[in-house]
Amino acid sequence: MATDTPIRIGVMGCAEIARKVSRAINLAPNATIAAVASRSLEKAKSFATSNGYPESTKIHGSYESILEDPEVDALYVPLPTSLHVEWAIRAAEKGKHILLEKPVALNVAEFDKIVAACEANGVQIMDGTMWVHNPRTAKLKEFLSDSDRFGQLKTVQSCFSFAGDEDFLKNDIRVKPGLDGLGALGDAGWYAIRASLLANNFELPNTVTAFPGAVHNEAGVILSCGASLTWEDGRTATVYCSFLANLTMEITAIGTNGTLRVHDFIIPFQETEASFTTSTKAWFNESVTAWVNPPSEHTVKTELPQEACMVREFARLVGEIKNKGAKPDGFWPSISRKTQLVVDAVKESVDKNCEQISLSGR
Repeated sequence: MATDTPIRIGVMGCAEIARKVSRAINLAPNATIAAVASRSLEKAKSFATSNGYPESTKIHGSYESILEDPEVDALYVPLPTSLHVEWAIRAAEKGKHILLEKPVALNVAEFDKIVAACEANGVQIMDGTMWVHNPRTAKLKEFLSDSDRFGQLKTVQSCFSFAGDEDFLKNDIRVKPGLDGLGALGDAGWYAIRASLLANNFELPNTVTAFPGAVHNEAGVILSCGASLTWEDGRTATVYCSFLANLTMEITAIGTNGTLRVHDFIIPFQETEASFTTSTKAWFNESVTAWVNPPSEHTVKTELPQEACMVREFARLVGEIKNKGAKPDGFWPSISRKTQLVVDAVKESVDKNCEQISLSGR
């Protein structure tokens, strides 16, 4: 409702991704940036200035200080993954709702501690996977669940790769074992795994098996890897992630009647619209020289960028809790947990020389 005051979000940490999300908070109609924190007051000040924060934004020179701010309803936490468990739990204990960057933790045991703290304190948690909030994603799900046009899912392939330059591969936090120890798997692989789960209606696979040929840096952090996933009824998925290959972000889902393809699923080629192609009951002509029912392209327009759609949905859920006494929505932590479980299983399989890892009962 328009009468509700905007949800006041504090930005906890001045990571590069926080620039994009700060803009999204400004664009979301039901949210506002109330505060920003860094470990140094100077850094927080210059971040606020360079990102056009409102003058009313409170500047905090420590993470502890923003947790104590009574004028902050929720926190966006883009800290390195190794710091998530400590600061997300502390935020939950202070009653702050949490928008947490992905990967949500270094392993699922850590994430379970975060979720337990959120549940004990009645706070909403959502991870920062932006593309699932794009209006296109709802259309993808619509096609995938259409028994006539798509049929039963048989297999899905998903990949996210980009070629990090020399500076990235040497200095980025995503290649440092003490900061983001999951490397390309936690960063790029998170998206590919989320896509394969989404296509499978968030049903966990039975087994996860890494492909041979994972590449590690000197510190042992994964720079590139892939895996296959299998489900009870014979469905399969393959995922690939890399910091060493050209920018590619694709989903191909093949069903008994149809095929879905997305070429820019994480960051659309354009901010204001996003496309995908579908084909249904495609075949050859009589002379087998051309297709009958070739793929068609569909374009979905969006008024807000997908990251602002994410903030809007997060703020809506927080508003329901704050203003109407609603319970936190358990869907978001449940899909974060499943994504993290598969990330963990791929890492375990890589570490164990491509051994098949069973996820049943996890």
